[in-house]
Amino acid sequence: MKAVISILCLAFVSISSFAQTEMSGITLPQKTTFGKDEVVLNGAGVREKFWMDMYVGGLYVTTKSSDAQEIIKADEAMGIQLHIVSGLINSKKMINAVEDGFENSTEGNKTALRDKIDKFIAVFDAEIEKGDIFDITYQPGLGTVIYKNGKESGTIKGYDFKEALIGIWLGDKPADKNLKKGMLGL
Repeated sequence: MKAVISILCLAFVSISSFAQTEMSGITLPQKTTFGKDEVVLNGAGVREKFWMDMYVGGLYVTTKSSDAQEIIKADEAMGIQLHIVSGLINSKKMINAVEDGFENSTEGNKTALRDKIDKFIAVFDAEIEKGDIFDITYQPGLGTVIYKNGKESGTIKGYDFKEALIGIWLGDKPADKNLKKGMLGL
């Protein structure tokens, strides 16, 4: 009987340890809500540059998938949560990285999205500090809704923009290949 109780206790502790994911000192919940939609953590990883952690990124979706193109094309609630873990990230560097990301995601065809990209980039005009959290969400019917530290910072309409935006992390030329793998749960 003691053995059965011990096994049950061990199983309970093991299951409850999966309720959150921890990376680079950041704990990501397995579930969260973007707008009215509940989403689950698909996967997470760390954006590194020169062997230093810049941010922890978690991909949240309604249905888990390891298929990047399926996620990019899905017209479902989803989002990317970025936890800034480096004091080296500032507004100018983030804006440059986002601009490069859209260049890669759209294969250089940013013209049709230029106004939307500019509106998105404006979210990063305010200074960025270590510890900041950005929730970059796609909410069907609303568009891309961005939050900084829990406060709404802007909304950009359009499924086309969402595809290009998610492509920054999951496209053929992602911001970081290891981060992409982590977000896809690979």
